[in-house]
Amino acid sequence: MTICMNCLVSGRVQGVAFRAAARRHALALGVTGWARNLSDGRVEVLACGEVEQVEKLRDWLWNGPPLAHVTDVVCAPAEVSEITGFEIK
Repeated sequence: MTICMNCLVSGRVQGVAFRAAARRHALALGVTGWARNLSDGRVEVLACGEVEQVEKLRDWLWNGPPLAHVTDVVCAPAEVSEITGFEIK
């Protein structure tokens, strides 16, 4: 079953290669979508794929890359999109 999830990640998540690491992790899991910086300092991630794989990416968001310090991750279901690959916006 394919799902999409939209997550907002807070903390020190900009300037630490968070989006690039999220892309690598998503592609390794077979998850499609995108990651982008928001003007308020958060990173937004859209993840689409099999339930288990999307949940694994969501769990990874709580840690992120080594230089990140994640304080919160808020996720909500999103409309399923036919996205190919994982883009950094």
